[in-house]
This record gives sequence, structure tokens and C-alpha cells, in this order.
Amino acid sequence: MAFDKDSIIASLKEASISDLNDLVKAIEEEFDVSASAPVAVAGAAGGDAAAAKDSYDVELTESGDQKVKAIKAVRDITGLGLKDAKGLVDNVPSVVKEGVSEDEANDIKAKLEEVGGVVTLK
Repeated sequence: MAFDKDSIIASLKEASISDLNDLVKAIEEEFDVSASAPVAVAGAAGGDAAAAKDSYDVELTESGDQKVKAIKAVRDITGLGLKDAKGLVDNVPSVVKEGVSEDEANDIKAKLEEVGGVVTLK
């Protein structure tokens, strides 16, 4: 028997809504498929909202082996005094800067990672 899609479409045009609903259920059961919309579409929209973030907090999560260099970097980035910068580096995890742009956050991250620090952008 040859597959005749035109006759099937003609039959579907004449069917009632309840008949079409029954047909969809039967096809789902027979072929183990679902006619519902994929959930991944909704998940992708949520990912775009996260990617559109416009301000970041830069958090030093580990100071690394070169603490003195990390303190100097924190002083340069924040303008804090020696005691405050040392306190920030000694008490990790700590936020180095809040509400900065993505470019500035990436620059700060690069400077701190250069001296052995581990940085998280939030």
C-alpha cells in the first residue's frame, strides 16, 4: 500500500476536533512521542535573560600563593589602604568591587588571576 498524504490531509480536513484529538493521542501512544512543545525553548529564553546582565560583582574566592601581589592588585583596583586591602585578601571569599560593567569586571578578574587569585563574577 502506497502512502497517500493528500488523501490523509483531505480526511483530516473533514474530521471533527474530538476526532483529531483522539488521533493525536493514538499517534502518541503508538509511536511513543509527544505532540507538546519542547521544554528547551523555554529554557533558552531564560538563558538569554542571564546573558543580558549588565552589572557584576567581582568576588575574590581564593587569594593564591602570592598574597602580597594580590594585596597590591586589590589596592590598585579599589583604591583601599594597605590594611583594608590586606583584610579583603585575608578574608576570602570577599567582594572586591560591586556593580561594575562586564568589561571592567573582566579586567579586574584578569588582574587578580595574573597574581594567582581565583575570581568569580556574580
